[in-house]
Amino acid sequence: MKVTVDDERCRGHGVCCVACPEVFVLTDDGYTVVETPEVPVEFEQAVRSAAASCPERAITTS
Repeated sequence: MKVTVDDERCRGHGVCCVACPEVFVLTDDGYTVVETPEVPVEFEQAVRSAAASCPERAITTS
């Protein structure tokens, strides 16, 4: 699975960082970046949960 965060949509709520800190981190500016674009199998469910929980729908998985 691959994951991306749309910089234009992200507003820095941080829900994804709580759901899967192994993949998502907040920058010093308070926005999310993907640390691990190729998601390890053990984190796929957490990434799906993060995407579903994102209030801005800024996370895309494929």
